[in-house]
Amino acid sequence: MASLDISSVLQGGYQHPLSRTWQAKRTLTKAMLMYPIFITDDPDAHVEISSLPGQCRWGVNKLEEFIGPLVQKGLKSVIIFGVPLKVPKDESGTPADDAEGPVILAIKKLRALYPSLYIATDVCLCEYTSHGHCGILNEDGSINPAPSATRIAEVALAYARAGAHCVAPSDMMDGRIKAIKRALIDAGFGNRCTLMSYSAKFASALYGPFRDAAGSAPSFGDRKCYQLPPQGKGLARRAIQRDVAEGADIIMVKPALPYLDIIQDAAQLASDHPLACYQVSGEYAMVVAGARAGVYDLRTMAFETCESMLRAGCTLILTYFTPQFLDWLDE
Repeated sequence: MASLDISSVLQGGYQHPLSRTWQAKRTLTKAMLMYPIFITDDPDAHVEISSLPGQCRWGVNKLEEFIGPLVQKGLKSVIIFGVPLKVPKDESGTPADDAEGPVILAIKKLRALYPSLYIATDVCLCEYTSHGHCGILNEDGSINPAPSATRIAEVALAYARAGAHCVAPSDMMDGRIKAIKRALIDAGFGNRCTLMSYSAKFASALYGPFRDAAGSAPSFGDRKCYQLPPQGKGLARRAIQRDVAEGADIIMVKPALPYLDIIQDAAQLASDHPLACYQVSGEYAMVVAGARAGVYDLRTMAFETCESMLRAGCTLILTYFTPQFLDWLDE
């Protein structure tokens, strides 16, 4: 050691378990976790999702037995995804804002059961359209941006009126943040409902289990003309800046782990905004599969992945590991 320069010796600063925690700029807490949940139109449903281990589709009548124990453990927020299995779908996603649909019924039920629980709702049309795309289409099958943004704004406003604390459009239609913000303000919800934008949502191969869970795969083509290309760093930066200018209250990057550089960019470009990321279904399933194969310990890898997201700049993580973290963070 005598031959080492003073500036070369770093290990003294992290030789103890407690001092290692002091190296973090931000530490994972329960308040940073938002749990994605799938609510179907069968009110008594409790259906396991084979490609998304440990996750289920739930009916409104099962919400108390599902969410109650998690709230007791410190669950702070959820984001609701509707899974309509019984209703006829059409070209404009009419069931999306049905007052008797699973999302609006779940919002009202959760607000009544758990007044302190923060309720966000995903806003998209893909689960509700006959074609499975996230907007309204032209005759040639391409996206028609203006009516798509208008329709998305209608759905978001319906969720806000039902009692959602936050609406989160995941459709990636051009102009939808401005349209939603205008609709919320004009209806008196501008200061009563948060707008969280999936600003940098990439056309990823990691959405497969989610599409199984939500039944949201497109019936033809793909979503590469509206979700961002994985190599599109500049496009992601532009989308983030656009959504900030159009009135987003929270910025999100999705998926998370393959796009840590985009999260870091977002932390710089939207430095005055909360920054969310979504550890998507495929990321979660990969971590679980690796643990089951003996590659690593599940808890250790779950922490490592989520802490990398915090390190990149996130203040909110949407993750299917939320129930486990509620236990792990108490240990």
